[in-house]
Amino acid sequence: MIRVRFVSADQSETCEVEADEGAVLLEVAQNAGQPLEGTCEGQMSCSTCHVIVAAEDFARLPRASEEEEDMLDLAIGATRTSRLACQIVLVADLDGLTVRMPPEHRDMQGR
Repeated sequence: MIRVRFVSADQSETCEVEADEGAVLLEVAQNAGQPLEGTCEGQMSCSTCHVIVAAEDFARLPRASEEEEDMLDLAIGATRTSRLACQIVLVADLDGLTVRMPPEHRDMQGR
């Protein structure tokens, strides 16, 4: 099991979960009730699953593809440690990963 910690945008709340190796972070976050939309269902055609990875964990992630970087350019509040949750597959090396929800996000479904 891979431990993941989600931190709210204002850092007032945390949620720690365990996920199976091979799980996609977007699905894990949604199952944990995190406010990630994932409108494109992991097809990397939106930025509604943008998360901010803790600086100390960022180097443990595989490098973002050029397509992911392009989508992150559209994300509101992107930082140098921003990633798309749909592109993070949980592996043993990521145990203890901490991600923060961005302060704002695009609501592509109009809610």
